[in-house]
Amino acid sequence: MSIFEPIESTDSRRHLQLKSPVTLEPIGELVCANTEDVAAAIARARTAQLSWAKTSFAERAEVLERALKIVIARQDDIIETVVRETGKARTDAMSMEVFSVADQLCYYAKNAGKFLKPRKRKVHGLLGLMKQLRIVYKPLGVVGLITPWNGPFVLLMNQAAQAIMAGNAVVAKGSEVTPYSAKLAEDIFREAGLPEGVLQVLLGDGETGAAIVEGGVDKVSFTGSVATGRKVAEACARQLIPVTLELGGNDAMIVCADADLDRAADGAWVGSCMNTGHYCCGTERIYVVREVYDEFLQKVLEKGKALRQGSQHGWDEDIGAVFWDRQMAIIEAHVEDARAKGATIHMGGRRNPDLPGLYYEPTVITDVDNSMDIMVLETFGPILCIQKVDSEEQALRLANDSEFGLNGNVWTQDKEKGYNLAAAIDTGSCSVNDMAVSYGIPAAPFGGRKSSGVGQVNGKKGLRGYCHEMPIVIDRFGGKLQNAYPYSAESAEGMKKLMNFLWVKTPLGKWLS
Repeated sequence: MSIFEPIESTDSRRHLQLKSPVTLEPIGELVCANTEDVAAAIARARTAQLSWAKTSFAERAEVLERALKIVIARQDDIIETVVRETGKARTDAMSMEVFSVADQLCYYAKNAGKFLKPRKRKVHGLLGLMKQLRIVYKPLGVVGLITPWNGPFVLLMNQAAQAIMAGNAVVAKGSEVTPYSAKLAEDIFREAGLPEGVLQVLLGDGETGAAIVEGGVDKVSFTGSVATGRKVAEACARQLIPVTLELGGNDAMIVCADADLDRAADGAWVGSCMNTGHYCCGTERIYVVREVYDEFLQKVLEKGKALRQGSQHGWDEDIGAVFWDRQMAIIEAHVEDARAKGATIHMGGRRNPDLPGLYYEPTVITDVDNSMDIMVLETFGPILCIQKVDSEEQALRLANDSEFGLNGNVWTQDKEKGYNLAAAIDTGSCSVNDMAVSYGIPAAPFGGRKSSGVGQVNGKKGLRGYCHEMPIVIDRFGGKLQNAYPYSAESAEGMKKLMNFLWVKTPLGKWLS
């Protein structure tokens, strides 16, 4: 049974029947925007952006501040919509889709103007005596934004807020698995007073997303699978437009001998199972040094006994449903591959037999290694894979033995050692004594290494990524050009003498730099 299935229609658009991952019952019909719809949306955005780019940062910030208040006022509606489409635990919906969005809106409303205001830069050397340099951050124009199903509201709201604060218009598409959670972003910004056409969220599937990428936008920001990300990158390269890609990961957790094991065990559960494990920065590989392995595993299993699953628990539910049947198939295949290759399954390892929907039991697996799909591919489920290692050095080697590099975490009571280990992991970001929290810190640039993506979003760098950083050089005195025609042997000889004076005979050149 698929969460969305094609249904017959009488028009030129694709129609999909949506189903709940909690009950498997129909919850609505999705009408996918076609190529003509996308082209019309981009044309509207192009017109709207011209006026929006002329607004001040203060005016844009006022829209974000009003949107923040609307998010807080409508939090119950947001949570209900997200949970209806995803089946995630309500607390995950609250923390990821409401709190995080409110925090990000506040941050960019306050800081975008500071990050993007025109700046003077010192010109080094002799040119500094004659020239001024100013940097202007100009919006790119129309941004295509494609977001996934695991954070359907937060991932669209966050990137849209950055793009529009930079003066762009946005044409966005959420996943066909969670279309109405994504559509909430447009509703909230419109209610906040954002002009018509500055943010449009289209309902659609992969064909709709492809139409946006190929539709003549000025940048694409994509979050999703590696396979689709490669196609997006190729399309953007052909069009010579910038792209940022966040493509998931297979993040490692290192537990040192001096770690607080109670805290580390809690971090392993939350890091692996938050959002039903559908978290790009989720912990997928746990490396524990031999001295504390048995005690750590015991604590993990003991804590796992108390976990609650199922919507009947309401706000007390810990681990929700798997959002998509295709993801359930991947989870089951990876666990069965590990089982067949000799892994030990201590708890879970199956669908929850007591619940009707797409629920996979929280699972703990040991005796794992890199011959197993579950250790080298992205499983994206509520699974703890724990491997015993002889040393922190071996843990680091295994952590880096991956095609992915999005995030990671290190657990030790020696902060300096934790810092050094974290810095040595070949990954986009890392946490010490916490699960991956970097995306939740707006000031932290976020992006992956290797197959986990290209470019970074969030913070100052993310905001500037939605701009062209334009240098303007101004002559201080409006005087005679230094290299005007006609050229001569005499002027060339003078240049040689000047270079010798600046960088050989005296320290003046170094001093002026």
